[in-house]
Amino acid sequence: MRTLETACGRGRDDYPVRAMWNSVLAGMIFQHPSIESLRRKLSRNAQLRMVCGFAEPNPPPASAYTRFFDRLYDQLPAIEALFDRLVDAVNDLVPDFGERLAIDNKAIPSWASRPPKDPTSDGRRDGCTSLL
Repeated sequence: MRTLETACGRGRDDYPVRAMWNSVLAGMIFQHPSIESLRRKLSRNAQLRMVCGFAEPNPPPASAYTRFFDRLYDQLPAIEALFDRLVDAVNDLVPDFGERLAIDNKAIPSWASRPPKDPTSDGRRDGCTSLL
């Protein structure tokens, strides 16, 4: 966050970096499927705007989120390095971390529109080869 705040310099600060980040996290926590859905929630919920850190009475416009994500994407190498350090720290605390992986695929949407052609198929695959 400090890197992003430093990059903003002394320009306008209508929508501070930390408030933008907090709102993105809130969008994930409250399972908003899009930024527009999050913005609608922020426009209706003054307490959520306050908790996120916005002083403005209106939520940030979509263009503010676009600029925020562009600046965040510019920091991708630093974010990946941070993630690697966090994984290493967890690995130090949990020696067998990452040795086994289990995924419940029910949350993954399927694009198949018909059953597989192979009658011996066990049904563990998506029968569609194209999204078109």
